[in-house]
Amino acid sequence: MSERIFIGVAWPYANGPLHLGHVAGCYLAADIFARYHRLKGSDVLMVSGSDSHGTPITVRADREGVTPEEILNRYHPQFLETWDKLGISFDLFTSTHTENHEKVVHDLFRVLLERGYLYKKFTLLAYCPDCDRFLPDRYVEGVCPHCGFERARGDQCDNCGRTLDPQDLLQARCVLSGTEPEFRESEHFFLKLSAFQEPLLDWVNQQHHWRPNVLNFTRRF
Repeated sequence: MSERIFIGVAWPYANGPLHLGHVAGCYLAADIFARYHRLKGSDVLMVSGSDSHGTPITVRADREGVTPEEILNRYHPQFLETWDKLGISFDLFTSTHTENHEKVVHDLFRVLLERGYLYKKFTLLAYCPDCDRFLPDRYVEGVCPHCGFERARGDQCDNCGRTLDPQDLLQARCVLSGTEPEFRESEHFFLKLSAFQEPLLDWVNQQHHWRPNVLNFTRRF
């Protein structure tokens, strides 16, 4: 019996060329999985795209004095060429900068807000007084409190692999000005994930073909 298989592959940041770590990390395995199910006669849809709005793109754009769209337009075509040369068989490789993506995101946000699944909360964020701007994750670097790595970022440490918040960093600094950031309150929307916990867990517990480590990792959320 034919199965419907959806393969959602990680979206690479369009801030630089792809390298072997990207390919080996998720794209090769996803392509093998997709080809296997196509050979079985399954209806396969494998999709991904360039993440066009993450901080890696905006940091690079700020440093080069160009717009994030210019960075996207430089590397997205390279990604498409790479997949073609490697034979990675995406059914769709798009980007988060399309009109369709913008419309879908706006529609989802509006529906979640109307149904009461979003709530506002104040949180402390890093702020650079010299740049006069808030500094999300990769706009802050400092010393990792766990391993002492001096180039840890405000989202993670590439040396020890720990996830971090900007407040965790020692000797934190803005990557653009080198200034020590302040921490100011800012109001944001949050998803009320608890409203979906029971049906999601019920669905996850029915996935008996998943590996134990994947099941346990998912249940922790």
